[in-house]
Amino acid sequence: MKVYNVGEITRIIKSILEDNLSSLWVEGEISEYTRHKSGHHYFTLKDSESVLSCVMWRGMTNSLAFTPQPGMKVIVQGRITVFEKGGRYQLEARTIQLSGEGELMAAFERMKAKLAEEGLFAVEHKKPIPRFPWKIGLVTSPTGAAIRDLVSVANRRNPAVELFIYPARVQGDGAAEEIKRGIEAFNRWGEVDLLIVGRGGGSIEDLWCFNEEIVARAIYNSEIPVISAVGHEVDFSIADLSADLRAPTPSAAAELAVADAGELLRDLLDAKNRMLYLLESRIQRFRERIDWAKRSRAFSRPLDLLREYSQRLDEMRRRMETGETTRLERIGDRLISSRSSLNALNPLSILKRGYSIVRRQPDSKVISDAGDLAKGDKVNITFHRGAASGKIERAEANVLPL
Repeated sequence: MKVYNVGEITRIIKSILEDNLSSLWVEGEISEYTRHKSGHHYFTLKDSESVLSCVMWRGMTNSLAFTPQPGMKVIVQGRITVFEKGGRYQLEARTIQLSGEGELMAAFERMKAKLAEEGLFAVEHKKPIPRFPWKIGLVTSPTGAAIRDLVSVANRRNPAVELFIYPARVQGDGAAEEIKRGIEAFNRWGEVDLLIVGRGGGSIEDLWCFNEEIVARAIYNSEIPVISAVGHEVDFSIADLSADLRAPTPSAAAELAVADAGELLRDLLDAKNRMLYLLESRIQRFRERIDWAKRSRAFSRPLDLLREYSQRLDEMRRRMETGETTRLERIGDRLISSRSSLNALNPLSILKRGYSIVRRQPDSKVISDAGDLAKGDKVNITFHRGAASGKIERAEANVLPL
């Protein structure tokens, strides 16, 4: 009887599996995904019946057009291997593809909904694009068509604008991380007025790094305004939504970012010509006014005009003096009339005609009725001149005055 040890059984299984399953395609949903610091990727595929452990070695990850995420439905090409020490089999992945364009769009919509809910696409967060940026940072591939288009258009429109590039991969594994680092590096440097992030055209898989969450957040957190220029006009990415401005192509981004020096010069010349026209028109109007003034009487016969104004002044003075005299006379007449009225009301004037004022003592009440006096009351009598005092001997209230 042949007795096998554990290692021998594992090696036999390894040989059978690896010889017979050396190349196959497996479709499933990613349930776990870990990118180890060594660069190797470990993940799990699952369906309704089972799960399968998978690994993608660092040297194979360059073929990735996107960053796999849990929940994505993918097709993995590779071979079955056995990890002897653990005694378990796994799928050694060579390529990973999203399961059809529908899955790509589903992943796109999931990410779009998630970031929109967090406010990364909100209009109020968009920063204004500077009108005349003199230093522009480019985060793109240094060898792609996009950089050639950007540089060509920018130099044609305004050679004085300085361009600075942060070389980044724009496709495959690690591209999203490099784009993120480029945006952050420009923000730390702080010497550019504007950023352009993008690449030329390609398939949806080629452009997928611009749909990555880390790129969208880096653009959102950038203190420098960002123009997104990804692919062709029909292409649309998450980066376009989070950027401050979306350009349909890299060339269009340069058109939007760099003001046309020739157009600016033409505008300046037009403004100069308008200012000269307005200035000359104003000068002409002043000349006409000066000519009119020179022909006027004030300049032709100044002494006559002075004498006329002097005569008008004398007439005004005479009218003022006449009016003042009349006003003073009216006031004097009113004073005389008021004095006469006051004299008529003055009780001393009445006393002068022989009347007197009797006041009972000690309360000094003025007596106008004899009935208010009794025999023995003391009184003071005021005359027009002088006064007297006495005592009442008799008082008759019914005696009528003369």
